[in-house]
Amino acid sequence: MSDCLFCKIINGEIPSSKIYEDEKVYAFNDIDPQAPVHFLVVPKQHIASALEITEKNADIPGHVFMVVAKLAKEMGFADDGYRIVNNCGKDGGQTVGHLHFHVLAGRNIGWPPG
Repeated sequence: MSDCLFCKIINGEIPSSKIYEDEKVYAFNDIDPQAPVHFLVVPKQHIASALEITEKNADIPGHVFMVVAKLAKEMGFADDGYRIVNNCGKDGGQTVGHLHFHVLAGRNIGWPPG
C-alpha cells in the first residue's frame, strides 16, 4: 500500500531501528517507547487490522508470536515477562492502518492499561 507508514518502513523508504526481519515480519524499536523495551512487530503483508485476518493469512499472527518469543529469549526479558498489544480500530487505539503488535518489557506493566 503506497501511503501506509509501516509499508514504507518495511520497504526502507522511512528509516527505522530494525531489530529483526524475516520473510514474513519486520520488527523495529518504537519511536515513542512506553517501557525500557518497546518494539513493534509488523507483518510484511499489508493487513489493515485484526479485522482483516482470514483463513488465507491466519498464519501471520502465529508467526508474529513465535518471533516475539524468540526475541524475548534473545533479548533477555522472557523470564521476567512482557506484554504484547494489538490495537484494532479507532476506539481500540489503532493509529496506523497496518496490523502491528507492540511488545513492552523491562518494567512491571500495570493493569488496567491506560
